[in-house]
Amino acid sequence: MELPDLVVPVREGANNEPLRYALRSWAANLPHRHVWIVGFRPWWAAGARHIPTQQGGKPRYANTTAAMRAACEHPEVSDPFIWCNDDFFVMRPQPAELPVWHRGPVRELEAHFGPSSNRYLAEMRRTRDFLVELGHDDPASYDLHVPLPVEKTGMLLALDAAPGHDTHKRTVYGVLNGIGGTRMTDVKVQQRGPQFDPGSPFLSTMPDAFANGAVGKFIRAAFPEPCPYEVRRR
Repeated sequence: MELPDLVVPVREGANNEPLRYALRSWAANLPHRHVWIVGFRPWWAAGARHIPTQQGGKPRYANTTAAMRAACEHPEVSDPFIWCNDDFFVMRPQPAELPVWHRGPVRELEAHFGPSSNRYLAEMRRTRDFLVELGHDDPASYDLHVPLPVEKTGMLLALDAAPGHDTHKRTVYGVLNGIGGTRMTDVKVQQRGPQFDPGSPFLSTMPDAFANGAVGKFIRAAFPEPCPYEVRRR
């Protein structure tokens, strides 16, 4: 079986140290063929393949939607591929055929948030309402901070069907394509303190938690050596 490619959307910016350590973790623990950076590629990541996209001045999540579509439409990207973010860290070796995970029913996540009116919850509700209208009465959420296997045709259908960029693309894809999977708790770490599971096979961070928190220190210590996707400035 041919290994899948890894695809990661990257926004315009500076050196992006989380991406550096994400790449190191993938090289060590996530079996794959190639890594494709879609969008902006930092100078030091020249060892990865690149699909440039136009960015900036767009609605929320428009850049990641464009990146997902570009990957699905690129003939050299494997089908399926593994969708990652630049702050997904794979801390333990994974099998060649990566499993699928979900967060459980959207209704339970809504209950967890309570009466909050934040933007993320509003997006979650719009996604749920859209899927319910299509006959999926109790949809699961796939909005996890872990790598996701993606079939190109199914994702393109999901992107075309979704009512807007702020719809949770992973959830629409997972539900419309019936990908199933195993339930897990999300691994996003938002605080600087040591409140994270050091035995977790996956971690993800907020920028401050990575730069200044215990979890960032833990991740950097786990992957101190450069990987093949990094180059040194001459």
